[in-house]
Amino acid sequence: MQAHGMPPETKRRARHAIDRRFGLFGLLAIAAALAAVATLVSPSSHASAAVSLEKVSNFGSNPGALNMYVYKPSSAPEKAPVVVALHGCTQDAQGYADHSGLPEMADKHGFIVVFGEQTSSNNLNKCFNWFQSADIKHGQGEAASIAQMVEHAGSAYGADTGKAYVTGLSAGGAMTSVMLAAYPDVFKAGAVVAGLPYDCSTGSSPYTCMSPGVDKTPDEWAQRVHDGYPGYSGTYPRIAIWHGDNDTTVVPKNADELRDQWTAVHGLGQTPDKTGSIGPNGTKQEQYLAGDGSVAVEVDKVPGINHGTPVDPGSGEQQCGQAGAYFLDSICSSHFITDFFGLQGS
Repeated sequence: MQAHGMPPETKRRARHAIDRRFGLFGLLAIAAALAAVATLVSPSSHASAAVSLEKVSNFGSNPGALNMYVYKPSSAPEKAPVVVALHGCTQDAQGYADHSGLPEMADKHGFIVVFGEQTSSNNLNKCFNWFQSADIKHGQGEAASIAQMVEHAGSAYGADTGKAYVTGLSAGGAMTSVMLAAYPDVFKAGAVVAGLPYDCSTGSSPYTCMSPGVDKTPDEWAQRVHDGYPGYSGTYPRIAIWHGDNDTTVVPKNADELRDQWTAVHGLGQTPDKTGSIGPNGTKQEQYLAGDGSVAVEVDKVPGINHGTPVDPGSGEQQCGQAGAYFLDSICSSHFITDFFGLQGS
């Protein structure tokens, strides 16, 4: 049966119509192409060989018609944790693997990385469809496909699906919000990088969500999360929110709204319990603690960067990644995200 009850051609036309009107980074496709040209002539973009990924052709019914790739390091133990990684618009799984630093963290700490990949037939700019209602609810579309990737990682690669985590950039960051809301029973924690609150686009244009941002009360945002999986009464995942403080594409207001959304989901206030700085560039960190003292919500605002995944190329303990288009030399976010997930030394 075709996903959402649509024949394939009708589904493609519907998606393309939405892409033309709302597609995240519609104008940024040109900027990405220019940035890619600059990357081609930059020695740093080829500082290491491409990460070897395995493409998985069949991982379930895949109602969202996504691609799945797996990186399983030799250091991964039996029943290794699994981290799902979701790229931004105009990107793909291979580029995200090569630049984000997540495979380096997997090598160090022994976990499996599943790279979900969007296709141009789903979205012209290869954005995950975080703004389409058919793709962001429990049991539907792209969200269901990503959940099936986790299940397949367990059955085919021996991953511990009880230790599943998710992270992503931009549209992939927005889709990370989707997964935490629609599949709180699958993911223990997530990290949203330059992303948006869950279900922001209901009643608003996706472009308005990106900039200037949408202002809602914490309770209003939390209700949207609860509506992502009606009837769910279990524990919700922990979340780390990463954002560049000079982001002009998905403005920093979205980090504040994400904080409001998820602190309310966890029944917390919006005043941080702990503040400080991390990394070589003084990234500002706020932490919001659950009753047991664990960090339920964390906000990390990276100074001086625009829109992208923060990386810090090098061989130091807190370094990782490769600089390139939308991978910005500043701080190794993957190192700190891995720590937030509790996977360092896993």
